[in-house]
This record gives sequence, C-alpha cells and structure tokens, in this order.
Amino acid sequence: MSWTDERVETLKKMWGEGQSASQIAKELGGVTRNAVIGKVHRLGLSNRAGSSAPAPEKKSAKPAAPKKGAAKTSTEVKVVEVTVTPRKPIVPAGQPLPPQPSANEISPEALAKVNEVEKTAKRISLMELTERTCKWPIGDPATEDFWFCGLSVQQGKPYCEAHVGVAFQPMSNRRDRRR
Repeated sequence: MSWTDERVETLKKMWGEGQSASQIAKELGGVTRNAVIGKVHRLGLSNRAGSSAPAPEKKSAKPAAPKKGAAKTSTEVKVVEVTVTPRKPIVPAGQPLPPQPSANEISPEALAKVNEVEKTAKRISLMELTERTCKWPIGDPATEDFWFCGLSVQQGKPYCEAHVGVAFQPMSNRRDRRR
C-alpha cells in the first residue's frame, strides 16, 4: 500500500473532521490504524482542528539575538491541555476486594474441590509456611481471620492439588471459555 496524494488528502480531511485513526484506516482500506497514526505524525497533523492546545513550534538551534535598540518583549506563555486517565480505585484495608475476572473462568468442579479442601486445611500463618506447605492465601490479609492452606504441595508447585487445579489451568481450556 502506498500513500497516494488522494489517500493523503482523504486522511487529512478525515483527521481534521475529528475521525479516529481506526475509522480512517477502515475508510482507506488496506492500511492499519497504526499506519494512519504514523502518517499523521509524519505529516505533522498531531493536533486536531478546534483543539485548544496550539501546535508545537520548531525551535532553532540558536536563539535569535535581539536587535540593538529594540525594546524587551514579554515572555509568551502557552497553555497545554493534559488528559489524565483515572486509576482503579484503591480498596481500603479491611474492605473485601472486588471479584477478580479470572474467578468467572474457574470450573464449578474445581471450585467445589477447593471448598472441600479448605474445610480440612491446616490454617497456617505466614511464619509457618515451608517449601512443603500449600501457600494459597485464604481470607483478607487485613483481618485476623487470614491464613494459608498449609496442605502438602504438588511436586514442583507452590500449592496443593486442589489449588493447583485453580491456579494452573491448561491454556486450551481458558481459550475455549472466552469464545
């Protein structure tokens, strides 16, 4: 795909109208969103029409020397608009964590097995953990009722058989559930 004059003009027009790079790529055909973004930057079109932020000015290597007898001018101040992406809210200590997305992917059989195992777990503290004890955390770490499973681990894994079944799912099973 080459950038013909006609395609560049279409890109400039659509970009000026505020169309997204994906929309422009779809309209042009045979070009990706990233190719559109790259071309926009090479053309110097990074600021949208109607944007409150002025286009950046190219700076010369040497500042121009003031002419003799010229009055001092005031320094120009430019205002730049910044968009901040909000962060995920922080959960205060003692509050339960929101459900994790991967919890929906665990099979009911594996969850039933984990529930049964946790009834017979040794309920050990952090200081009691060894290389032979299951390190699966249970409960809220900010409370007194927090413990680790403590059952015997599976060879080469940090968890017991039941918790390994939840933590290490085969890749094909995870792919199938997403479809």
